[in-house]
Amino acid sequence: MLHVLGLNALTEGVYRALLAEPDAGVERIATSLRLTEAQVREALDELLELTLLRPTTGSHALRAVSPEVGLTRLLARNQNQLLFRQQQLESARSEIAALSAEYVDRRPDDEQVLRLESLDAVRDRLEELAATATRECLSLMRGGAVRPDSIQAGKHPNQLALERGVVIRSIFQDSFRNDPDTLRYARWLAELGGLTRTVPLLPIRLVIVDRSIALVPIDPSDGRRGALELHGAALIQPLCALFDELWRSGTDFGQPTPRDGQDLTGSERALLELLSQGHTDESAGRKLGLSLRTVRRMMQDLMSRLGAESRFQAGAQAVRNDWL
Repeated sequence: MLHVLGLNALTEGVYRALLAEPDAGVERIATSLRLTEAQVREALDELLELTLLRPTTGSHALRAVSPEVGLTRLLARNQNQLLFRQQQLESARSEIAALSAEYVDRRPDDEQVLRLESLDAVRDRLEELAATATRECLSLMRGGAVRPDSIQAGKHPNQLALERGVVIRSIFQDSFRNDPDTLRYARWLAELGGLTRTVPLLPIRLVIVDRSIALVPIDPSDGRRGALELHGAALIQPLCALFDELWRSGTDFGQPTPRDGQDLTGSERALLELLSQGHTDESAGRKLGLSLRTVRRMMQDLMSRLGAESRFQAGAQAVRNDWL
């Protein structure tokens, strides 16, 4: 435990050796601790700097200062440094509070909208919100794979929020289960205490902080264009209700994808519904976060299970089987 006072393991070992055998020389200490003489001399220099060694009266030899005197003095020095650092941090906290108050004064009033015009501006704002959240952060992660740069940008703020006791709940699309980067991120979040569920289809990307601030994309098809920051109960409450409903219908991360009474997964049923609404394979895949190849493979499997030889026949059979 002496490393907290500035002694590494090697230096502590040399100090203990001198306490046990005050007359031991460099060569004997090196032999007993299986160190080189250079390592022992380096440790002696550190002990002198820490005032744990002092010259013996009337000779050039060094002797170890007793732990009661030397380590207690070193402890007091560290406590004084810690107290000074705490005072500095309190001063910084006051300055942050003053700056935040000035900045908040320029935030939008209730039921207003602030435009964040770039991806960097969105990330900076999300970091601020994660640092100031007091209760919970909710998010809808629309799309399949999460970009590695987005994952890295979100890791540190999320970790700090979780360590403060903030609840983090995230909903991904089922398609995220097939992406290694997103899976690693979800596992990392779960290990820290974050909660994750999946649903087949999400309408928008969304972040809600403390049920009082929400961020939605300016352009739902391109998150790089920035986001709208929403304030006020009239704007936030419907988004909270949307999140709560999706959360209730979602599947916990780590659980197998459930099947309904017709032996359909949520993604399979959502695909059938999208195609019945006139979506192409490409547009249905974009909404579900699935590749075109995956969509076509799913559709081929559904046709086989329906005993259909064409898309039209499959649609009719799906209606007869109450799949739609």
